[in-house]
Amino acid sequence: MEYVGSTLFAWLLLVVLVVYSRSPSSHLPPGPKGLPLIGNIFDLSLKELWLSLEKWAREYGDIVYIHVFGTGLVFLNDAEVAVDLMDRKGSIYSDRPHLVMAGELCGGYNIMSFTGYNDQFRRQRRLMQRALTPLVIKNYHPLLEMETIPFLKRLLSKPTSYVDHIRRYAGTLTLNVIYGHQVTSDDDRCLKIAEACADVLANDIAGGGFLWLVDVLPFLRHLPMWAPGSGFKHKAIKWKAQLTEFATVPYDEFKENMANGTAKTCYCSTLVEAAGKSITEQDEFDIKYSANTMYSASLDTTITVVTSFMLCMVLNPEVRIKAQEEIDRVVGKDRLPNFTDRPNLPYMECVLSEVFRWTSPVPYALPHRLMEDDTYRDYFIPKGSFVFANIWNMCRDERMYPDAHAFVPERFAQPADEETKKKRDPKNFVFGFGRRRCPGMYLAEQSTWLLITSMLAALDIQKAVDEKGNVIEPEVRYENSVFRMPAPFKMDIRPREHARKLMNL
Repeated sequence: MEYVGSTLFAWLLLVVLVVYSRSPSSHLPPGPKGLPLIGNIFDLSLKELWLSLEKWAREYGDIVYIHVFGTGLVFLNDAEVAVDLMDRKGSIYSDRPHLVMAGELCGGYNIMSFTGYNDQFRRQRRLMQRALTPLVIKNYHPLLEMETIPFLKRLLSKPTSYVDHIRRYAGTLTLNVIYGHQVTSDDDRCLKIAEACADVLANDIAGGGFLWLVDVLPFLRHLPMWAPGSGFKHKAIKWKAQLTEFATVPYDEFKENMANGTAKTCYCSTLVEAAGKSITEQDEFDIKYSANTMYSASLDTTITVVTSFMLCMVLNPEVRIKAQEEIDRVVGKDRLPNFTDRPNLPYMECVLSEVFRWTSPVPYALPHRLMEDDTYRDYFIPKGSFVFANIWNMCRDERMYPDAHAFVPERFAQPADEETKKKRDPKNFVFGFGRRRCPGMYLAEQSTWLLITSMLAALDIQKAVDEKGNVIEPEVRYENSVFRMPAPFKMDIRPREHARKLMNL
């Protein structure tokens, strides 16, 4: 999808630093009135901000404008508006904010989520689109199926560590699909490097919301290494080396396997084989770093969607039972589901769509940066504005999804014409818009389908009970400001009666 494991706090603070002249407010889209100079900074609660955005959408309409110290934040609350601007005007709505520490000094500019709208971004995006089409992804199906049973076994062995198991699954799957690297133990070198880099990105580089003093005062990047206050440069050198190591080690292993004829079909092999003998140094760079982007972009999203699915099953046991009945009837109880079963499991398609809709994993996505002044519906949108697709509101549109806050898969089984089906399909907007739309969306969608269908085939996921037999209601909390990721909650995960056969235990 089009997002990395950061927080909205970084983007909002960066907004404060950029001040520019804007057109008269009478031409701006409507929005809550801010204070002089500082604007709406106190309206931006980082805790579940999507709820405030939903309220603003009801009050002000399809486009909401606020500003912080003169810099505009534009929220697009309707999917058609987002398509009009981010898709049809993608040439000016596809840039990203610039961060000196994370991007320049730590080398994060090679990760596509940080990369501005430039030639490098366009080259790497084309590579990902070429190697991650639905047709090509069919070649990866055996790799996806290979990771399912180990995940289910780990989940049953230690259910309370379910977040760790999902993280391990996402990392292992990505290494396999992208590099053809099969993880066989917790001590796997590539997995350890990948997990360490994910930790560096999330907890070190992003320690202040990805914003450092050098982002505020860019001239500090020229400080000598020995000067007081240059500690950030020493850290950047270390972290850049780690990020470079992760981009390099699995790719070099892949190249070695290609040379000796043992490489598996994977993302990198698809692109290298397509380039053939004419492959250039720039081709290699783009393949290596587009591959590297896949890991950093997929981890938090996978954790968010799968943990949300588990929460939905705990809170809606009737959905779990109905889905299990369909799986048992179509697939049987002697094997796990595979992709050949998918056309015959229509209710599971409804469950998957409702998981994406109800979860809204990145409720307002990461901002696009408008590259030049624009007008839309007689509104003026200033150059430099940060433009957010309010995906949460699109997924909670009562006109399209009655009783939108409820988890109701059956809504997608209701008869409708093709245009309505397309408009109500959440996959058309939860993966982003325009040229920042997640190039890995088909891989994410198919791997999610296989994983949640296999979980329902093998497991009962339900409310936990205490030692006295009392049902424990899950405590539902959302603490991440970018991903709508449920905080860890209590639940009961146990094998179904035929699970041992399914997992070859």
